[in-house]
Amino acid sequence: MNKLTTDHYRQLLGLDSSWSVKTVDFFPDEQRVSIQVVHVGEGLNCAECGDCCPRADMAPERTWRHLDTMQFKTEIRAATPRSQCRNCGVKTIRVPWAQKHSRFTLLFEAFAIDVLKACANVKRAATLLGIDWSTAHAMMTRAVERGLAKRQTDTVVHVGIDEKSFGRGHDYVSVMTDIGGHRVLEISKDRTIQSTDQLWESLPETQRKQVQAVAMDMWQPFLTSTRNHAPEADIVHDKFHVAKYLNEAVDKVRRKENKTLNAEKDERLKGTKQLWLFTPKNMSSDRRKELMALQQQDLKTSRAWAIKEHFRHFWDYVSPTWASKHFQWWYGWAVRCRLKPIADVAKMLKRHLPELMTYFSHRITNAMSEGFNSRIQSIKSAGKGFRIFKNYRIRILFYCGKLQLEPVFPTH
Repeated sequence: MNKLTTDHYRQLLGLDSSWSVKTVDFFPDEQRVSIQVVHVGEGLNCAECGDCCPRADMAPERTWRHLDTMQFKTEIRAATPRSQCRNCGVKTIRVPWAQKHSRFTLLFEAFAIDVLKACANVKRAATLLGIDWSTAHAMMTRAVERGLAKRQTDTVVHVGIDEKSFGRGHDYVSVMTDIGGHRVLEISKDRTIQSTDQLWESLPETQRKQVQAVAMDMWQPFLTSTRNHAPEADIVHDKFHVAKYLNEAVDKVRRKENKTLNAEKDERLKGTKQLWLFTPKNMSSDRRKELMALQQQDLKTSRAWAIKEHFRHFWDYVSPTWASKHFQWWYGWAVRCRLKPIADVAKMLKRHLPELMTYFSHRITNAMSEGFNSRIQSIKSAGKGFRIFKNYRIRILFYCGKLQLEPVFPTH
């Protein structure tokens, strides 16, 4: 073999003086290039503890997939020495071009991660890379594990906890987000106290003590677990979930009234469900006129909608004192309106008023978590749904965790 060629490939692979390229074989019919690498160094380091050790023997030859050379699939072949460590026993040394247990070089994995991030669809990315789905998924799993090991959480002071659908029906996962860092921190299966405990336990205990506030729904398991794991943090009930409860109450009023009106051949509320769920500024001019016309009529749904809309002003106050006064006025109106769904939500908000008032100290919401909904939904759609939770978790952390996914290249 031409020494110029072998030296050229040794430099391309970034090998130190411990390794040498022995042969470069070209197989045009198979569109494949095979590079044989041999260990020529004298000293060995234990793969576990790093101590200098004598050589025990050689492990069988292995093959690693590398980046393509031109249009040709390229692989590295090497028989790796095994060290005789007095503390760890016989261990295969680490090779500089690949991660432990991987059949791909670090450069190939880094390239594959870029392709996976660009494609979003794992099957399509695997096709472009010339690998199968399970291999691509294994790469994503290793990348997420690397990222979690290197992740810094010392800047996390505001946390969001929310639920996302997983399978069909009432099948959920719980998601913890770093509001300031705009990233997903962890995902756990279900939305129980135990699953929320898992979210909190993913953060170091010292970090939990630094969390100042947590935005969340009024779901009791979220509350219980948070008070146990971050007792010094304020709980801030998210205004988007409050709006959801009020919208559901308005819709209950509308459905009941629509049923009564239909019995009297009155179709004023027919097809108006969406009309009552949006604020006027987000409507087209025609839909706004339609809503205004209905508001001028003596409808229970119009009253429920007005009560719901007036609560929005609660979040606009700068002073918590005036916000509290607004709530007391609004609460009196809501509980005396003789609309049970509205009164029920008002009483629930009254019970959680301290957690509503904390908003004025921290001004945080789960808006970012809600924004992740579309991203997570696209992940579900690309994967055509997920039957296995751990695969779902890996996808979300890969695309939404802002992790350092690329492998670390050794320096010589």
